[in-house]
Amino acid sequence: MGQIALPLDWPVADGDADFLISDSNRAAFDHFRRWSVWPVMATLLTGPRKSGRSLLGRIFVRKTGGRLFDDAEDHDEEALFHAWNDAQERRRPLLIIARAPPPAWEVALPDLRSRLAATPHIRIEAPDDALIGQLIVKLLGDRGIAAPAELADYLVPRIERSYVAIQQVVDVLDRVMLLQHRSMTVPMARRALGEAGLIRRAQQRA
Repeated sequence: MGQIALPLDWPVADGDADFLISDSNRAAFDHFRRWSVWPVMATLLTGPRKSGRSLLGRIFVRKTGGRLFDDAEDHDEEALFHAWNDAQERRRPLLIIARAPPPAWEVALPDLRSRLAATPHIRIEAPDDALIGQLIVKLLGDRGIAAPAELADYLVPRIERSYVAIQQVVDVLDRVMLLQHRSMTVPMARRALGEAGLIRRAQQRA
C-alpha cells in the first residue's frame, strides 16, 4: 500500500497525498484513472463514512474538469438528471457520491432512476490492515503527533475495522497528547484507548 501513484498525464496537486491507497479502495482509484474511456460518462461512488470518498471525488473533478454531486441523495433530482445528460453530451465526467446505491437510495424521479441504473457503481470497502496502520500514522501526523513505529502494529489488530473507529482512536490520542505534553508511547495509547472503550480489555494485555 502507498500514497497515490499518479500517471504522467495526471500532475500532482495539493491534497493528493491525503488519499492513501490499499486493496480497500484500489478498484475505485483505478476506475477513476481510466475515466477517458468510460462508456458512460458518469460513476456512482459509495463507501463507509470517513472512507475518503469525498476527498477522492474532489481530487478527481479537480484533475478532470468534471462535476461532483456529493451527498447526492440531498440534491435536487431534476438537477442531477440534467447533469447526467450534460455529462454524456459534453463527454466530461460526472461523479455522484452517495451513502448507498438505489434501491437503498430511494429515487423518486423515474428518468433519474433509469440513468442511475445505467451508471457504473464503485464502492470503497472497509479498511484493511495496511490502510488502518497508514491512516493512524498519517492522521496523527496531521495533528503534529509523531507516532512511534510500533504503535500502528499494536493498534491494527486491536481496534474496530472501520474508518469511524480510526478517527475516534486518533481523536482520543490527540486529547491525551494535549494533556500529557510528552512523546506518544504504546503504553500511553493502550491506557487511553482502553479507558475510552476502543480496545477490549482482553486485547489490552495481548
